[in-house]
Amino acid sequence: MSGLAVIRPRPARDVREADMRDVIEALADMPLLAILRGITPEEALPVGEALVRQGILILEVPLNSPQPFQSIRLLADRFGGEAIMGGGAIMGGGAIVGAGTVLRPDDVARVADAGGQIVVSPNFEPAVVAATRRAGLISVPGVFTPTEAFAALDAGAHALKIFPGDAITPKVVGALRAVLPGGTGVVVTGGVTVDNLAGFMDAGANGVGIGSALYRPGNTVQDVEAQAGRFVASMQRWKEMRR
Repeated sequence: MSGLAVIRPRPARDVREADMRDVIEALADMPLLAILRGITPEEALPVGEALVRQGILILEVPLNSPQPFQSIRLLADRFGGEAIMGGGAIMGGGAIVGAGTVLRPDDVARVADAGGQIVVSPNFEPAVVAATRRAGLISVPGVFTPTEAFAALDAGAHALKIFPGDAITPKVVGALRAVLPGGTGVVVTGGVTVDNLAGFMDAGANGVGIGSALYRPGNTVQDVEAQAGRFVASMQRWKEMRR
């Protein structure tokens, strides 16, 4: 019997209650965002549960995956209604679920209908940010330069995705952090590994997005969970060193 047959969906959270504080709490607890590019609806729940078991609390389904809105709905129904408590702990094994590679404003409504809370893009498109704000979701556009970063914030972005991370150094993140408004959420995505994530965090990132180093089509659930454990352990070591 498949995982889809044995897990009961839970009521999805009202997307209009999506709150940036939840993301901040989740990142404070475990500053990792899982990017599940290529995942299928059949894999979504087993993989999602494996990631949450390891402590990764933000799950992103890119829209260039097979049947992405179905996967978002399955994950949101399973995890999206849980309450986040102080310190980032989520009651009942929940997680924050969203969509990545959102390029068009009309896709935002579909993300909302599927129960997603976060809209992440590889680029800054003002119309996508505006549609995300209207839908009551959390807007995280991709930026690469200070000009793009400030334009995105002026357009209403809640946080920024620095992309691609493998084209920059932590010094770039630190320089950008120095000029951004205080409290701006920054997540570095692209090329993040177990070995280099500490450098980006030291430079001032609030978190890192992990894609193919964590999940890629063809990986087993056991493979994904083992790799998630490695990333979590690396981040825990960084957190311990910062105390």
